Amino acid sequence: MAGNGVRGRGGRRPTLEEVAARAGVGRGTVSRVINGSPRVSDATRAAVEAAVAELGYVPNTAARALAANRTDAIALVVPEPETRFFAEPYFSDMLRGVGAGLADTEMQLLLTFAGSDRERQRLAQYLAAHRVDGVLLVSVHADDPLPDLLAQLEIPAVISGPRSAAESLTSVDSDNYAGARAAVEHLLSRGRRRIAHITGALDVYGAQRRADGYRDALADAGRPADELLIEPGDFTEEGGRRAMTTLLSRRPGLDAVFAGSDVMAAGARRVLREAGRRIPEDVALVGYDDSAIARHMDPPLTSVRQPIEEMGRAMIDLLLTEIAGRRPGPARKAAPRRAVLPVQLVVRASS
Repeated sequence: MAGNGVRGRGGRRPTLEEVAARAGVGRGTVSRVINGSPRVSDATRAAVEAAVAELGYVPNTAARALAANRTDAIALVVPEPETRFFAEPYFSDMLRGVGAGLADTEMQLLLTFAGSDRERQRLAQYLAAHRVDGVLLVSVHADDPLPDLLAQLEIPAVISGPRSAAESLTSVDSDNYAGARAAVEHLLSRGRRRIAHITGALDVYGAQRRADGYRDALADAGRPADELLIEPGDFTEEGGRRAMTTLLSRRPGLDAVFAGSDVMAAGARRVLREAGRRIPEDVALVGYDDSAIARHMDPPLTSVRQPIEEMGRAMIDLLLTEIAGRRPGPARKAAPRRAVLPVQLVVRASS
């Protein structure tokens, strides 16, 4: 303990009133100093800070938050099973970005999963009690009820990837359409003509935009998409494996695959190897995300890099702005903001 080691009566933690008595000022003045108010003279501020140091006073942040109608907590909600969260690099990269964005704040981050009806019901009850100041939603499907619940509860929220072009929540995304176009244009430039696409789950707007980019790149090259070369996956390695098996059975002469994620590309690579197809000699392979999987694959995987950590930081910045902008009184409906970050094709040996 700093200073002369004085504690409150009975050895308990010193109170605000005891700090005020030591500094020779009123309780309200101490509160203003602790909360950084400019309406305090330098001499008074110095006296209060000295009393705080001498007594070892620690502000009761919980009480301060309650008085300000805040919890100083943010929930990161993932509407997916825990197994997927820990298996896919996308989520760990996003969590890293969110953590970096909160590093210089006093906010606590709560990670919660809502992949089942029971988990969603439990989360709804928790949010209805207003135990967090805001929510980050990651990996949201089109039919997920959580975004509408947040709007109903008037809880500030930012979503990673909009549910549709008409998203009503503030959102952060990467340019999925441009990334898919870049992947297909690259494959076309390498002389590939029978380019298959393993989509992500098509109830995710980002996966729809990647499929749009794939189709439009082929159409602009005078090669309309062959629908038998398109097979839905689910962003998992097993989904990539199943889709690749189906594509080979339907179009055994395919010479390139654009997978909607690196994880699905890993599943596709396994099937191609088992079928005796060399990568890239027989079949070129491109993924999406540019995760550690891409760099460590054999051969290293060409992939579209989306700035996932930067997306996490952008989500936090937007959410903190929304939280700070909330004022007492009737809620005012503001137009949702949208941030779309650029992507980059990283070419490696697989294509």
